[in-house]
Amino acid sequence: MNLSSNVYRFVIIAGTIMVIALVAVMIRMPVRLDREREGETVTEVPELDVVGPMAEPGAGGWKPLFNGHTLDGWRIANFGPQGPVHVRDSSIILNFGDGATGITWEGEFPVVNYEISLEAMRIGGNDFFCALTFPVNDEHCTMINGGWGGALVGISSIDGMDASENFTRTRHIFENGQWYNIRVRVEQDLILCFIDNNEVIRVPTGPHSFSVRSEVGLSRPLGIASWHTTAALRNIRFREL
Repeated sequence: MNLSSNVYRFVIIAGTIMVIALVAVMIRMPVRLDREREGETVTEVPELDVVGPMAEPGAGGWKPLFNGHTLDGWRIANFGPQGPVHVRDSSIILNFGDGATGITWEGEFPVVNYEISLEAMRIGGNDFFCALTFPVNDEHCTMINGGWGGALVGISSIDGMDASENFTRTRHIFENGQWYNIRVRVEQDLILCFIDNNEVIRVPTGPHSFSVRSEVGLSRPLGIASWHTTAALRNIRFREL
């Protein structure tokens, strides 16, 4: 009888200790989780820069069109057979699609007396990795980089002729995995295009009409696309002249 009483008291004491310990863990757990959530909020959500015409100009009057973290200000062009588009390592990745893959600017943008600049890289594929469509007064055209087999550079289209047919056609060797600076300057009567600060195209606007090929029609008024190619884009910016 005494043995049974001792066992009973032992069970009661042990059970009480376990309940107290469990209650203590449950009380501390929400506090720990709140601290972890607070830490995640501070470390994982960066302060994003304003992009577009309302952004603060930097050196030389340049304003960012890409904040390095999101597609803020851009929409993915629904070409139909496009590849996925995402941001990685401060770059916009245009993945290989069955046709064009690209992004289109959704905000306001000047139509004349401006410059736009970006860095572009062909990651894989053998066609254009940066088709930069831009406005010219009330028309639009596209600077093709790496088209028609990987080396053609030119403007599509001028007087109804694309970059493979008109007088802007030239060739440039582009290496996969290498960044290239692409810059377009649109003045009142002149279009200038540069690759790594070397002038490659000069077009007087007065005598000509401009248009875009149907494959990149959704890039208007301002957009960047690749064709059967994976590309990366970064440091997209513009300035008014």
